[in-house]
Amino acid sequence: MPDGTSCEHGIYARSDADVTVDLRIMATSDLHMQLLPYDYLAGRPCTDRSLTQLAGLIGAIRQEHPNTLLFDNGDLLQGNPMGDYLAEAPQATAQIHPAIALLNALRYDAIALGNHDFNYGLGFLRRTLRHANFPGLAANMRLRSGPQFGDYVILPREVTTRCGQTLQIRVGVIGLLPPQTSHWDRDLRQHVECHDIVETARHLIPRMQAQGAQIIIALAHCGIGPLDHRPGMEHAATALAAIDGIDAVIAGHTHNVFPGPHVPATPGVDPIRGTLAGKPAVMPGYGGSHLGVIDLRLNRDHAGAWRLADFGAKAVPVSGTTTSSPDLSAPALAAHRHTLRHYRRRVGHSQTPLNSYFTALGVDAGLRLVNMAQRWHVRQQLAKTPWRDLPVLAAAAPFRSGGRAGANAFTDVAPGPLTLRALADIYVFPNHACALLATGAQLADWLERAAGAYCQITDRSDGQPLMNPDFPGYNFDVIEGLTWQIDLTRPALYDPWGEPAQHGPGRIRDLRLQGNPVRPDDRFILATSSYRLATCGLYAPLATQMRPLISEGPMVRQVLRQYVRRRRRIALDPGLGLRLLAPPQSKVSYPTGPAAARHLDLLPAQYRASIAGHDDSGHLQLSLRF
Repeated sequence: MPDGTSCEHGIYARSDADVTVDLRIMATSDLHMQLLPYDYLAGRPCTDRSLTQLAGLIGAIRQEHPNTLLFDNGDLLQGNPMGDYLAEAPQATAQIHPAIALLNALRYDAIALGNHDFNYGLGFLRRTLRHANFPGLAANMRLRSGPQFGDYVILPREVTTRCGQTLQIRVGVIGLLPPQTSHWDRDLRQHVECHDIVETARHLIPRMQAQGAQIIIALAHCGIGPLDHRPGMEHAATALAAIDGIDAVIAGHTHNVFPGPHVPATPGVDPIRGTLAGKPAVMPGYGGSHLGVIDLRLNRDHAGAWRLADFGAKAVPVSGTTTSSPDLSAPALAAHRHTLRHYRRRVGHSQTPLNSYFTALGVDAGLRLVNMAQRWHVRQQLAKTPWRDLPVLAAAAPFRSGGRAGANAFTDVAPGPLTLRALADIYVFPNHACALLATGAQLADWLERAAGAYCQITDRSDGQPLMNPDFPGYNFDVIEGLTWQIDLTRPALYDPWGEPAQHGPGRIRDLRLQGNPVRPDDRFILATSSYRLATCGLYAPLATQMRPLISEGPMVRQVLRQYVRRRRRIALDPGLGLRLLAPPQSKVSYPTGPAAARHLDLLPAQYRASIAGHDDSGHLQLSLRF
């Protein structure tokens, strides 16, 4: 037998490795309601991601390996029109949620709760989880009243040794989510408080061990960050892995794939071997694009304790897999049909293509539409207040702009009838409409934070990337009603997380309202979303200084729907008011979606854009010359 293990007549014979067990851990994360291979926003089937496609891979692994565990790492219930429909549909409160039905059918052992699982409220989440055959874990969240979610669970499981013996092992599983969760959702703040991920785990791991956990798996709905712990850190997976007693980590939240050569090696992060702080770890992408697989080789010593002898980690892509059973999709099919019927309803007509292929280049008619709807709503709400004579502006960012979500994750609404599906494509998240009192200086700072999306362009730039890959598209706010220039020869004042990066004059130049310069002490009303009123994030240090005038408005998508119905026919200039300044004759590359090739006529002539090919992720690369 391998590793010195021997068996005689089915009875264990002592050897250097007393007992060896191969345990395979499978994990999904950030499924975001991608249960079926269908893209609701594009209105067509997809073949590269879904839980039912992963099911074939899960089933094949279970047939090959006698000892398996299956976990989900959060952000299961929100993320596409089916999720929104089920949260709004009355029958969702009485019937089993299709996501829970599928996880039950696939025999998940436990799940962590992610920040987006709370988007539809605590009541909806509790009703949804009551049908689950597995625990939902959120160790660092505390509810101010009512029953708590689980901190951890200890799973007693029978395993088969390499000798064919059946033994029992007790696997501890702890679930953790970003401490910022209670700040991101205004409806949640008054009901819960969230604590530091690492400190929570340090407190609970010894308790789990005292209660008999022999192997501990951390379901960490957080990104891969620095090895050194910082209180309240959002991306804590590496610092978490460094805690004694944790044997493996499932990461998520940022929609990356780990391990893999595209992930940079940093202290504590080995993207080739697949380790964080020396522990095996995976991050399985987004929407069912990958299955995380961790193999643990465990030896039991003479005292009965299990020890990790070796491991492997990989993220297996869904491409080419099929469902494990024709019946597996059945729990989701009724909701699928209802969703399609609901989102095909027409609300207006657009004469303009609404797409997000060129937002960072200052062209996005869909984003302009969102901002115009926000301005319209806020003007109505403040019409009889002392603020009615102040200029109303609006800030919004593109939620579908490629990047980690993939080359096809762009808004793309053709001219013609505007349906609810099209509006969901334009505005994805269930944020509330809000408004702030702002000064000219604060507006300039707001735009400085967004300007961190760009790399600094030097005089000798020749094909340098234009966009900072660490900057998430959902943080790239533009402000409707203003015009401004972004000087790319200067460094960004802020990093992607809102920390000061440089001192100096900044990138924002020539900020104007209707052609007139904006002075630092001018006053405005800024329409924005509840997400921007959070006390953490890129804009938080600024937004928390500004006076809220509307803090509990309707959903932005509802405002957008009302605005489109009121106007009926939409014809917009796609210009966003920004202009990029770069050294003359400099050349940069800009990533966008493959379908952007059909819309190059939307770009201003100043960019002299040409197609330069596709990168490894499938994004179209444009060459721009200034």
